[in-house]
Amino acid sequence: MLRSVGQRRVTGEGVDPRVAELRAAVSRLRRELAAHRVDFADRGIAEDELAALDAMALSGDPEVRRLRRSLLLVAGSVGSVSALAEGLAGVRRAVELFGPPQPGQ
Repeated sequence: MLRSVGQRRVTGEGVDPRVAELRAAVSRLRRELAAHRVDFADRGIAEDELAALDAMALSGDPEVRRLRRSLLLVAGSVGSVSALAEGLAGVRRAVELFGPPQPGQ
């Protein structure tokens, strides 16, 4: 079955699988960040933006532009922490499931 751009597939429970993937990826990175005992300057920013990403996912239909903004802030905050690279890549892949931002956003 073909779907139009922007149309989403819904699982049997009525949950968009992209949202489920985003929530799972954010949860993984939050756990990895909590377990990372070395403090770094922008940890608070990363924690706040991961919470924002989770809240957007919970809304059910997050705005792509806001997702990408939060992703950039998280990446800027934890980008130099190699132990978090895989978790960050998972969040990036999950955000990309929502497609590119629309022109003019």
